[in-house]
Amino acid sequence: MTGEFTTAFIAHSRMRRLFLLLVCLAGLAGAASSAENARPNILFIFADDWGWGDLSSHGHPYLQTPHLDRLATQGTDFRQFTVAGSVCSPSRAAILTGQFPARFSIHGHFATVQSHAQRGMPDWLNPKAVLLPRLLQQAGYATAHYGKWHLTNIMVPDAPLPSAYGYDAYGVFNAPGPQMPVHDDVKNSIAFIERSHAAGKPFFLNLWIHEPHTPHYPKPEYLEKFAHLPDEAQRVYAAVIAHADARIGELLAALDRLGLAKNTLVVFSSDNGPENTGPVDRRMGEDESTGPGFSTWASVGTTGGHRGRKRSLLQGGIGVPFLARWPGKIAAGKVDDTTPLTAVDLLPTFCALAGAKLPAGYAPDGIDQSAALLGQPTATRTKPIFWQWTTAAKTGDNWPALAVWDGQSKLLVGKDPQQVELFRVPADRLEKSNLHSTEAAEVQRLRTLLAAWTATLPAKADPACFSATRAK
Repeated sequence: MTGEFTTAFIAHSRMRRLFLLLVCLAGLAGAASSAENARPNILFIFADDWGWGDLSSHGHPYLQTPHLDRLATQGTDFRQFTVAGSVCSPSRAAILTGQFPARFSIHGHFATVQSHAQRGMPDWLNPKAVLLPRLLQQAGYATAHYGKWHLTNIMVPDAPLPSAYGYDAYGVFNAPGPQMPVHDDVKNSIAFIERSHAAGKPFFLNLWIHEPHTPHYPKPEYLEKFAHLPDEAQRVYAAVIAHADARIGELLAALDRLGLAKNTLVVFSSDNGPENTGPVDRRMGEDESTGPGFSTWASVGTTGGHRGRKRSLLQGGIGVPFLARWPGKIAAGKVDDTTPLTAVDLLPTFCALAGAKLPAGYAPDGIDQSAALLGQPTATRTKPIFWQWTTAAKTGDNWPALAVWDGQSKLLVGKDPQQVELFRVPADRLEKSNLHSTEAAEVQRLRTLLAAWTATLPAKADPACFSATRAK
């Protein structure tokens, strides 16, 4: 009897230990699952030439952006966000690298090899640089890019493809290789999200939409919607904005349908301020990647009262919308009018939220702004923000060649030594009160910062990023 009892007791003990082991393993699996779920999907929507004032939530009188307004209502509107360049390619390079584009000699937009040589530019962004999509890919994210590329251009046939930059999937225009139709961006994005969800992987998706860059491609149904507007340019512009907003709405609806909205960080922004309005008598324009359409006569975007537009380092050229939504994490219906977020912050911020480690020796120009994104108090910004515009004009709003924002001051200087403007930011967000004549010490301090920064920039573009066609 004693032997039977002992055998039963041992068997019971073994079963109990096995049960406890299974409970522990289940707990570990649950913790791992919770940790995985804590890492958000990241959807970054980057518009092209979308001005700060081109949102109905920013007070535009006739543009209709209900889906972007929904993002603003369900998230936070950061109204002091700036991009790193006043044209397409520099802004986009800063997003991917977390560094100011001048560090890569990217001073303007990518076009032809001949034009790059004339402007001292490379023919593409270096794919061996530290890159946001690659860091997230290495951290276990599925990565994709749909829409505009413009980190080279279609005229550079031997440029690297987006896959060389850390993307698992892509469909692009303004790039080498096949050109994706501009309005297939969201359709392809939704398919990628569905695949990532089915595979159980978090995703990082760049959706870089065409609108409202030229050529303009208004759909008849949206032109009809704005038939009441008195001016044809207004009708065309409102139509392309509304169509872009509707596609964004389809993407947000897909997140809802798949149950992913709660754990997806959605950010909407723009690469620079609105295009300058062109002459009425030049109705048509053409892009080698996207085809013919209406030209800049219909580019009637707005800056919300900020000075300058595209190609200017004044706030109208670099101050753009920035809406961020992450339900339960980012405050809903909030306006942040003080935090100086900027484009080079996105790499360290997204990596911090995703648990992706930055490489040893890599020094981003941006800072981790995840605390500010989540509405937590933050200390004063520890790094200045710099801009360079080598093709600055002598007159008009495109005169600033260099700019720096540090603390509560923004200094702009032109190629002409007499062109100097100093503003208190963000208090004087419209840049109306030039203080350079009364704040000599502050002007000199910021000039010293600019001189030290420019001394760190390369003297010429990296030959490793030159097309073989340069030799011809």
